[in-house]
Order: sequence, then structure tokens, then C-alpha cells
Amino acid sequence: MIHELSGDLLLSKADLIAHGTAPNDDWKAGIAAALREQCPAMYKDFRHFCKQQNPKPGTLWLWQGVGPDGRRLRFCALFTQEPASRAGGHGGAAHTEYVNHALHELKKLVQKEGIRSIALPKLGTGKGGLEWQHVQPLIRSQLGGLAVQVLVYAEWQPGVAAVEPLPAAGAS
Repeated sequence: MIHELSGDLLLSKADLIAHGTAPNDDWKAGIAAALREQCPAMYKDFRHFCKQQNPKPGTLWLWQGVGPDGRRLRFCALFTQEPASRAGGHGGAAHTEYVNHALHELKKLVQKEGIRSIALPKLGTGKGGLEWQHVQPLIRSQLGGLAVQVLVYAEWQPGVAAVEPLPAAGAS
């Protein structure tokens, strides 16, 4: 089931937090900047992955570690934008085909890993420049049929925890 929420994506209790980005992005704006600040190890691993693997738009990268609050954190970078033109540069524009392909990869990951809930922003609509009315149907198409909670943070409010419709910890 897909739910639209307002709040801080980074305070989500979902099993997996996903975010759209560009290969080699410097994560210096928006939610990405907050991620870089809160989890510097993740950002370091992201940069290393991009340098070693040269990921393509439409793919994803999964990171697992410990978040700033000490709990397990699984984060997925969805490559929804054109790569940065140079090391340390800003990513280019998002494209609906990249978003669609990355969401398809996310769907496969969710099924393979047994993930029960996903939190993500309105992919590609910030720095990526896409319109929500073009992205929302892609999310519904790719993730709507999954038996998981999909939490779309339609409005980012830093520091505000959303009321998420998630089962209690330990519940099945």
C-alpha cells in the first residue's frame, strides 16, 4: 500500500530508505546533504562505489550500516539522474525512464531481501527537475502491487517525524 506523508524522510522507521541521486553526485543539497551529514560513512562508501563501479542511471546501490541513532539502517540510492559531469560535481537532470528502471530494480531488491516497508521522497522532482504527475504513476506501477508499505514523503519537513502506518516492531 502506498501512503503519502509529510515529514523528515531520515526519521522514517521503514525497513529501507530510498533516495534518488546521480552517479558521482556530491550530495551537497537537500535530503542528500542531510544524509551526508548524518551518515558520513555512507557517503564515503557511496563515493567509493561510484569511483569503482561507475554506476549507470536506472540502477541502484544498497548500503547497510548503523544510523546516527544507533539502529540498523538500510539505504538505497536510486540512480534517477544523469551522472555528474566531473568528480565532486552536481548530478544532471532526472529522466522518467531512469526513475522507472531504478524503481524496477528497487522492486526486485524488496522481493529478494524480504523488505516490509520503504520510505522515499518524490523521486526526481527536486534537483532532478521532473514533475510529480509524471513520477507518481511510475511509483504506483512499480511498487503498488508489492505486499509492503510504501511511504512517499511528499513534503520534506526537516526534523519532523511523520506518523507512519507501520506495524509495531516484531509484529508480522
